[in-house]
Amino acid sequence: MAFINEKFMLNNDKAVELYENYAKDMPIYDYHCHLDPKQISDNHHFDNITDLWLSGDHYKWRVMRAQGIEEYYITGDADKKEKFIKWASALQNAVGNPVYHWSQLELAMYFGVYDLLTEDNAEEIYERVNQYLKDHHVTTQSLIKSSNVNIICTTDNPTDDLHYHDEIKAQSDFKTAVLPAFRPDAAFKIGTEDFLEFIAALEKVTQPIQSVPDFIESLEQRIDYFHSKGGRLADHGLERIDYEDYTFEDITASFEKALARKTLTPIEKAQFITFVLNELSKTYSKKGWTMQIHFGAIRNNNTLAYEKLGPDTGFDSINDQTNLAYNLNHLLDMMEREGHLPKTILYNLNPTYNDVVGSTIANFQTEPGIVSKVQHGAGWWFNDTKRGMLRQMSSLADQGMLMHFVGMLTDSRSFISYARHEYFRRILCTYIGEMVENGEIPDDAQLLEKLIKGICYNNAYHYFGLIKEEE
Repeated sequence: MAFINEKFMLNNDKAVELYENYAKDMPIYDYHCHLDPKQISDNHHFDNITDLWLSGDHYKWRVMRAQGIEEYYITGDADKKEKFIKWASALQNAVGNPVYHWSQLELAMYFGVYDLLTEDNAEEIYERVNQYLKDHHVTTQSLIKSSNVNIICTTDNPTDDLHYHDEIKAQSDFKTAVLPAFRPDAAFKIGTEDFLEFIAALEKVTQPIQSVPDFIESLEQRIDYFHSKGGRLADHGLERIDYEDYTFEDITASFEKALARKTLTPIEKAQFITFVLNELSKTYSKKGWTMQIHFGAIRNNNTLAYEKLGPDTGFDSINDQTNLAYNLNHLLDMMEREGHLPKTILYNLNPTYNDVVGSTIANFQTEPGIVSKVQHGAGWWFNDTKRGMLRQMSSLADQGMLMHFVGMLTDSRSFISYARHEYFRRILCTYIGEMVENGEIPDDAQLLEKLIKGICYNNAYHYFGLIKEEE
């Protein structure tokens, strides 16, 4: 039997039943990813598996480096076939790493290749898949369609003009909704050059920014712009969750110091981050947006690699922090007290904080008519694994309501990483199936259908309310 088969990751009889009856054919609601809207708009054709599979994929790059492969074959200018063969030599040794599962699953799902990729058969599979790409004219849109994706929310800089989203919307033969999501990370990096460069770019699309009110007004203008293009989600990538009491005078003084390139204290930075997130949440709440917060990454840890290769090249890791519970509860409480806590999804990269996040969100489920308004987001990045997914779902079940979980997201730049939804759904069905067989969840068909279909798609559909199904 092939390694990737009908029962892959389905480890009990009930899991097989749940997957086949409820999970298998559900569409995908990809409410957070890093796909390139230009490539979607252009319906970019992939004629080489190396470009589709290895370009920009830091998960695979980390595996190759662990194999001792030269950077020339990873991010360098090596021949595409040579890169693929080197990747195969690393993958065959990556058993136990989820990248091994994802990669074999992607080969099977998208190209009908069920052979285990090794260095010995790499050249043959390379040629076979490239021929498949050519014969089937595999494009970004064809991959999205074949993956049964109903909606995609990209990740976009506040200064983007979003014209590719307009172009996609105008393509009547492409039915998947592709919407922008507001990602103002640089707005929180006060005291850095990134912050000053962001202000300069923001001025070009809004107004001169000489004060804190100007800054906030300019961000609001861009939120209005995203809203006009269909955007209803914001996302924030933060190293840590900060909360620090502030006055407007404090924020003004810090802003002026930043513009003058003066050094800010850690408290001043924390005050500014607290202020900006609170101000943005007011606008999100008013417009009915969902606020996402990804926190806990420490980035660019290898200085020599960063200087040579730049950011997002596979040298990031899990962060830790003190006073997370205090900061997170006080941050959400501030928004709640002031009457503008929006729908919120929290993603913690450090899994030791699962119960901290789970117990925190339960404090703020107070708006009638909205089920699980504050969500514990799916296992992210280094938790995008069987163990990580199970820890997140177990914590959510312990501390909140698994029934309302909005489920998996792709969080990827790859057009074939929708295999991660397949992976997640199989793990979900095994997790629920085991509890049913252990007598921990009732073996009730109606309840189980609601649970599985909800987590796979329906909960996200109702929570975000971004699209309407065709009658």
